[in-house]
Amino acid sequence: MRGALISGIGISRIGRKTGMEALELTAESSRAAMADAGVTPSDVDGIATIGDTPLAVAAKTLGISPTWTGGSMGYYGLLTPVVDACTAVARGAARHVLVYRTVNMIGGEATMDRSAGGPMEIPPAMRDISRILTMHAYSASNWLAMHLRRHMHLYGTTREQIGWLAINSRRNAALNPDAVYRQPITMEDYLSARMISEPFGLLDCDVPVDGAIAVVVSGAEHADACAHPVRVDAVGGSDGAGGWDQRPDYPKMASTDAAREMWNSTDLRPADVDLAELYDGFTFLTMAWLEALGFCADGESGPFLEGASRIALDGALPLNTYGGQLSAGRMHGYWVLHEACLQLRGEAGPRQVPGRPEVAVVSNGGGPIAGCMLLTR
Repeated sequence: MRGALISGIGISRIGRKTGMEALELTAESSRAAMADAGVTPSDVDGIATIGDTPLAVAAKTLGISPTWTGGSMGYYGLLTPVVDACTAVARGAARHVLVYRTVNMIGGEATMDRSAGGPMEIPPAMRDISRILTMHAYSASNWLAMHLRRHMHLYGTTREQIGWLAINSRRNAALNPDAVYRQPITMEDYLSARMISEPFGLLDCDVPVDGAIAVVVSGAEHADACAHPVRVDAVGGSDGAGGWDQRPDYPKMASTDAAREMWNSTDLRPADVDLAELYDGFTFLTMAWLEALGFCADGESGPFLEGASRIALDGALPLNTYGGQLSAGRMHGYWVLHEACLQLRGEAGPRQVPGRPEVAVVSNGGGPIAGCMLLTR
């Protein structure tokens, strides 16, 4: 991984019910990422995605003639295309790889088809979904609510503790002009929000949006040619053993395995991390990542969040500094990557973490899918 860097980032307009076509959003973010990286379409010889715009359509629109393509929801979860791109440039299979993720209000299609956007192939780790559906649990909110309920039973975790995560995310979103929800919320707002799947209320759930985020992954030799290179120090993933609910250490998830793999690949430790951008499709996923990554012990994520002082912009571990998926919008693990790069580059504006951070961790996924990356400047 250390032969790869993120040389450019780009983000499209973000909004709810915008009516914008996926291709329009993809092109907007991709052109911004290439310009940021200091490359032209003719320089880009790789392209990867998990959707929503098919690779062939995006490449033709952008004027890219790729010799390497990638994209799947594989071992590294939703970040698999980024990790595959890092491997490609590190091994010399490509010089510059454009990776994009585009979503619409329904969440955006994830596809294994690298050219035409065919139907999604369910990864092996997710194939127990059919069994769960027979129990009339039709949503990830149902499946993950069971994890949270078990955590509450084992450790005494309270909804008030969890609420601080939502409150902190909205506080950070207020400083982000691209976030869709920027009005402050109180603990009373959090606790009184309607139930979705007990104990998850509305403010425990991420916000569907229209938008796209793109990054350019380049070889390390490009570092001097781009303005703000962000280096990839280590990555971790998981094969999803145990599926959604059959792990012997339930309510732990694949995040535990991915984090272990990442830390085993680097000399850096959790104490070296200056900020964390952690997946928050639901609040409990962030809590699971905090424990998996070693920022607090098992069962202690509730007390860790309490009062939100530790996770504030000026706290010991600034968390989801752009507002997260809970308030900024659901970009399936790509806005966390974009924000981490902004923070390491010192370009996050009013939400910039003080002291110019040097190490950031990003994560995505829940249940049996998980991927994480350690980034440095």
